Amino acid sequence: MSGERSFVLNTLLYKCPRCQEGDIYTKPLKLTSPVDMPHHCPVCGQLFMPEPGFYYGAMFLSYIVTGFFFLAVVGFCIIVLKMSVNAAMGVVLIVAALSYIFFIRFARALWLNLMVRYDPDAKNNFKKSTF
Repeated sequence: MSGERSFVLNTLLYKCPRCQEGDIYTKPLKLTSPVDMPHHCPVCGQLFMPEPGFYYGAMFLSYIVTGFFFLAVVGFCIIVLKMSVNAAMGVVLIVAALSYIFFIRFARALWLNLMVRYDPDAKNNFKKSTF
């Protein structure tokens, strides 16, 4: 990979913030455990759970992001589509049910990307230290 990927794109792709190559979440996505993560990045060795309670901050980010997102959905429904408040809330409930897993995963990836800096040499340093 040449150069640093943008912070937002790296978060949306659920990539390791340190090397920007390893996947944060296990694949394939299982609906029974949507936030299953490997212990560390397979490419650079970055720990995905550096300390107990690390992702508590992600809850607050999730609350903020989803709050503004759903406020925009309600505003769009009421102002543009001329829906009643009750109908707009019904739309929000449907959108919330469909986007629940996305927002949980996004908030964790965002929190990890905020806390861990990109290191272009992380991949090479990890390979050297494993021998």
